Amino acid sequence: MARICKDGFEKEFINEHRDVYGIAYTQNILSGRWKYIILWFLKTKERRYSEIKAFLWDISQGSLTKQLRELEADGLINREVFPEVPPRVEYSLTTKGREFIPVIDVMENFGKKYGEKSQ
Repeated sequence: MARICKDGFEKEFINEHRDVYGIAYTQNILSGRWKYIILWFLKTKERRYSEIKAFLWDISQGSLTKQLRELEADGLINREVFPEVPPRVEYSLTTKGREFIPVIDVMENFGKKYGEKSQ
């Protein structure tokens, strides 16, 4: 259905499927097991890499780094490096990331309502 190229969606797909493009765009940005949780964890304050890693104790360092880089590249989080020894890096939500938080909140509420119920 969605034709994704290295720069995102092909213009033809966007023009022909405008009605579903928003969903496909959001899904493409948030594809990744941990991205939703990372955004949820950053919603109240900025966090250091080590805090995120400790919170997501089951994630490998490589996977976390990849997920953070993708979120940064997609404009959802900021990465700020402080010129200290050792270097300190903090992650925070961008304006775009903060605008996505209501979607995360809806997902959280849906999970609370239906998550523990049997099918």
